[in-house]
Amino acid sequence: MNEEPDDVAALREEIDDVGRSAAKRIDPGAGALTIAVAALAILVSLILPWVDGAVGLTVLFGDAPALPKVFAFLAVGAGVLLPAVTLAVRRWALAWVCALASFAGSVAGVLSIWTTQTTTGHHPGPGPGLGLVLAVVAVVVLLVKWLRLAASRPPMQ
Repeated sequence: MNEEPDDVAALREEIDDVGRSAAKRIDPGAGALTIAVAALAILVSLILPWVDGAVGLTVLFGDAPALPKVFAFLAVGAGVLLPAVTLAVRRWALAWVCALASFAGSVAGVLSIWTTQTTTGHHPGPGPGLGLVLAVVAVVVLLVKWLRLAASRPPMQ
């Protein structure tokens, strides 16, 4: 019927394997530069004031309110470490993990800014520091980039 020589069948299988492997990978292109700059902005924000004059590293490793501390861990994990791994291995599933982690980080960041501005009294809170605002903006930028990158996968055939 449709008998193929062993060489042609092996070549066809190899080509199919390459196609399946390529479908699992992402190509960030110029977006990788934006992701790297946002990760650098998060690292720079750690030396700037976040809450009540405390720098980001103090919030991350020291005594700080709970929500900014959670955001600090999410910002470093989802904004620096996870993107570095994802850009190194270029897997599509990790791009979605980065997008979801960036979403969680952006929600925690916006709530961190909000909680630093509010108090239980009639007086406003101390407000967020420049580092906290910079970190939140960087995480939101990462969220947009990772969502675009993860959603850009062509359909499987």
